[in-house]
Amino acid sequence: MTITAIRKKLIDYLADADADKVKAIYTLLENEIEEQYELTEEQFEILDRERELHLNGLSKSYSRQEARLLVTGK
Repeated sequence: MTITAIRKKLIDYLADADADKVKAIYTLLENEIEEQYELTEEQFEILDRERELHLNGLSKSYSRQEARLLVTGK
């Protein structure tokens, strides 16, 4: 069974499952669901360098609309 098929079965099951079963499944997965991503020190350094370039006008910046146009071509 493909991952897509498994996801669909789980979604269908959870849509109709009774509250106790939904709570039990949530309890099993709670730590993963609520886990927050933390940046590494190297990633923070990259962000700091990119921010400085931006603030000093040394990098190209895009508005949300320009970025959407670049990504979607629309």
